[in-house]
Parts: sequence; structure tokens; C-alpha cells
Amino acid sequence: MPKGKTRKSIAKRVKVTGTGRLFRRKPGSGHLKSRKTSKQLRSYRKTTEVPKGFERQIKRMLGM
Repeated sequence: MPKGKTRKSIAKRVKVTGTGRLFRRKPGSGHLKSRKTSKQLRSYRKTTEVPKGFERQIKRMLGM
């Protein structure tokens, strides 16, 4: 039986906690920051949990 391969693109974007929860960075924080409010920019610093609908899909990509 061949080994499963991890999708590196997902592995770089998602962090798995010890309890198995998935966290990701918010989109939109890369550029064009001058037109965004301070409140928006502060919220981009925090990670957010992956929605439940995508959890199974992402875990499969990570080989979990």
C-alpha cells in the first residue's frame, strides 16, 4: 500500500491544534491596507477557525 501524500499548500495555510481544531488566517490582509480601517487591520492579525463544512475536506487533504 503506498503512503498518502499531504497537500503542502493546505499544510502551510492551516494550523492544527492539539485537540484537532483547525485555524487559518483571514483573507484580505496582504495588500491595499491604506484603504482599510484600523478595526479591520486589527482583526486580520487574529486567526479564525475553519468552518465546520470544510473541516472534513481539509483533514483529508492533510492526511488525517
